[in-house]
Amino acid sequence: MTAAKALPPKGITRQLLRIATAGSVDDGKSTLIGRLLHDTDSLPLDHLQAVTDEEGIADLAALSDGLRAEREQGITIDVAYRFFSTETRSYILADTPGHERYTRNMFTGASNAHVAILLVDARAGVLRQTRRHARIANLLGIKHFVATVNKIDLIDFDQARFTEVSDELRQTAARLGDADVTVIPIAAKHGDNVVQRSERTPWYGGPTLLEYLEGVELAAPHPEAARLRLPVQWVSRPSADMRRRYTGRLAAGTLSVGDPVVSLPAGTSSTVTAVDTLDDDRTTAVAPLSVSIELADDIDVGRGDVFVSGVDDAVAPVLARELDATVCWFIDTPLRAGDRLALKQTTKSVRATVQELHTRLDPETLDELDGPVELALNDIGTVTLRTSSVIIADPYVDNRDSGAFILIDETTNDTVGAGTIVEAREVKPGTHSRTDIRWHPSALDRSHRWQATGQPGATIWFTGLPASGKSTVAVAVERALVESGRVAYLLDGDNLRHGLSDDLGFSPGDRTENIRRVGHLTRLLADAGVVALASLVSPLKSDRETARALNDAAKLPFIEVHVATSLEECEKRDPKGLYKKARAGQLKNFTGIDSPYEAPLRPEIRIETSKLTPEQSAELIVETLIK
Repeated sequence: MTAAKALPPKGITRQLLRIATAGSVDDGKSTLIGRLLHDTDSLPLDHLQAVTDEEGIADLAALSDGLRAEREQGITIDVAYRFFSTETRSYILADTPGHERYTRNMFTGASNAHVAILLVDARAGVLRQTRRHARIANLLGIKHFVATVNKIDLIDFDQARFTEVSDELRQTAARLGDADVTVIPIAAKHGDNVVQRSERTPWYGGPTLLEYLEGVELAAPHPEAARLRLPVQWVSRPSADMRRRYTGRLAAGTLSVGDPVVSLPAGTSSTVTAVDTLDDDRTTAVAPLSVSIELADDIDVGRGDVFVSGVDDAVAPVLARELDATVCWFIDTPLRAGDRLALKQTTKSVRATVQELHTRLDPETLDELDGPVELALNDIGTVTLRTSSVIIADPYVDNRDSGAFILIDETTNDTVGAGTIVEAREVKPGTHSRTDIRWHPSALDRSHRWQATGQPGATIWFTGLPASGKSTVAVAVERALVESGRVAYLLDGDNLRHGLSDDLGFSPGDRTENIRRVGHLTRLLADAGVVALASLVSPLKSDRETARALNDAAKLPFIEVHVATSLEECEKRDPKGLYKKARAGQLKNFTGIDSPYEAPLRPEIRIETSKLTPEQSAELIVETLIK
C-alpha cells in the first residue's frame, strides 16, 4: 500500500500544498498523519523501525508525536511539521494539538495552510473543540476543508451514523460562510479511505483523502499579493567600501534590479541596484524568499520599515494607528478593554491599547455575542486596537503576512494572543509628531516657587464606583483647603469632557486615554504648587498606576483615596439612573455591572461614606496631606 514516488519530469516542479490538521483530542490526527506518511512511502526506514513492535505493528501516532511529553501523555502538544510527496504534488502537513490548552499552536500551524483536515471521531461526533478549530482555520483564510469521520471501524462502518456526523459537519461548515467541505469516512489505523479505497465502505462513492488532496484546486493568489511588501529586518554595511544592505523576507510581490521602491512610513524613494537571494542564477526575488538589497541612495531606513513599489502610489498600504481585528486569546488572564500590550506585526513591534471589545465567538453555536466584558482563554473575538506608532498594515484577506500579528505581555514577554487585521485605519493625531520635542523644566525652581507662595503642590486622586460619593468628598476637601488659605482645584470628570477630553468617547480605550491626560494635568498643577483633586471612576489599576507614575517621576506627592462604597449602596443612590439602565441592558460596559472595577489594594486613604460624613472624610484627607 504505497503511492508511487517517481520524480516529476525535468523542468517541471511539483505544486506545493500546505495542510493543517484540526479537531479535538483523541480524534486520531497523529495516527492519520502516520498513515499518510506510511502509505505514501514517505518514511525513512530507521524511523519506521523505531516505532514498530516485535510483532511488526507500527505505532502510527508515534511517527508524528516527536516530543517525549507527547509520547508520555498520548497527546500532541506542539505543532509538528511532516513532509511527503506524490508524482503531482509535494505536501507540508502541520499536525496541530487538539487539546484546548494548546489552541494557540493550532493558530500557528494553520496560519499558512491551503487545506484543513478536520478530524471527527465517528462515535463522539462534532465537539466544542472541533467547532473552535474549524472557526480558527476559517479565520486564517482556509477555504478548503476535508472532514474525515475517523474510527469508522469502531462503529462497524455504519452508514447511518456516518450520515448523522456528516450532517453535523455540514451544519458547522454552514456557519463558516463560504468554506468548501468534503466529508470522507476513514479508519486511519487500518488505512481505510486514506490512500487506498476501502472495500468495507461500499456505500461511499467519494474520493479517498489522498485523492481529494491531489485534486483540490487552489485559488489564484489575491491581486493584492502581487504588490510589493518587504518588511526590513536588518540594515547592515558588510564592509567600508560597500553600500548599505537592507535585509528581510518578501511578504508579497517581486523585486528586481532597477525597480523603484518607497520606504514607509517615511515615504522616501529610491531604486534597487542589487538583489541578493543567495542564488547566483536568480535575477528576480519572489515572495516568500529572504533577500538583501542595495539602493541607489543611502536613505534612512530601519527595522520595521517596509519597502513598497514606487510605481503605483494609489495601492500603498495604510499607515495605520488603529486596527479592527479578530483575536484569539491564549492565556488564563482575560483580555479586557483598556489593556496595554506589545503588538508584533512583520518585523515591527509597537505598543497597543485595547480600545474596545466588539464580539466574542460562542464555540458551541459559532454565534457572535456582542459587547463581551472580556476574552478568556481560547476565546475568539473582534476588537479595536490603537497603536503607539504607525504600522504598515494590510487586511489579512489581502496579505497573510502584513495582515497578521501577535500580542505580547511586556512584563513576561509571553505571547498572549494572535490576530488578523480586518481593517486598518490612519488616525490623525491632535498634535504634531513629538520626536523633536523635549520637556522644559520651569525657569523657577520648584522649592523657590513653593516657598514664595507658602504652599507645596500635590495630587489627590479619588477613585470608586459610580455614585460612591467621590465628587461629594472631593468638593468638601477642596472647600476645606481653600478656606484654610491653600490653593486647590477640583478636576471633575464631566468638566474635563467639555474641553481637555472633548475628542474622546466612552470606549474603554478612550477612558484610558482620558485618565492619562488627567494624570499629566495633575502633575503640572502640582508642580505649580496647587493641590490638584481628580475625581474619576478610573476602574483599572493600570490606569491609576499611570497617573501615579507621572507624579512619582516628578517627585510630587500622590495620594490615592478609595471611596469604598458598596455596589448595593451605589445602586440605591443612583442619582443619574445609570445603574437602572445598565441592569436593563440599555447601557453597555457600565462599571460595576458589566465592566470590572479593580479596587485599590493599598490606597493611601480608604473611606466608607456610609460611616463618615463628607466633612469628616475631608478632615481625614487634609490631615494626611499635611503630614
